[in-house]
Amino acid sequence: MVNRGSLTGPVFGLRREIDRLFEDTFGGDSRRSGWAPAVDIREDNKEIALEVELPGIKPSNVEVVAENGVLTIRGEKESGSTEGSEGRYHVVERSYGSFTRSFQLPTGVDEQRIEADFADGLLTVRIPKAALAQPRKIEIRNSGNQPAIAGTPSKSSSTRGRQGANEAEGETAGSSNETKGQK
Repeated sequence: MVNRGSLTGPVFGLRREIDRLFEDTFGGDSRRSGWAPAVDIREDNKEIALEVELPGIKPSNVEVVAENGVLTIRGEKESGSTEGSEGRYHVVERSYGSFTRSFQLPTGVDEQRIEADFADGLLTVRIPKAALAQPRKIEIRNSGNQPAIAGTPSKSSSTRGRQGANEAEGETAGSSNETKGQK
């Protein structure tokens, strides 16, 4: 029976060298091309919140910018170890290097009041919703040139009442003038 433990070292070394050669040739190395941290987005009645996983990153290495309706989160995760100082790595799955995530902000948010908190490797960006204008009913006034709306007293009927009274007074005044002229 072959001892598998003795073959593991050379196999991992060969595999690592092949992976490195492939990544160097085709540019698949995540340390050079960047990486994207995982993001959860939730919304309630008051705000939209982005929760960004940034384990092992210092808050001073992260930048959050809101400009022209776009929220951008960028930063860099520095590698804490080097190949020679701590021995040889057989597998490297953690991502290092710079990252950028951008999100289009919806209408109805208050960009001036965006806040960000960083705790335990989790960046939380809170985007408050702006107070939306509530619809209001607009009163329509009748200018007197249009027929009155049923059930609503109009200026024209009250004007006609005054005009009728004035006409009656004019008729009385006219008839008295005629009477004076006849005398």
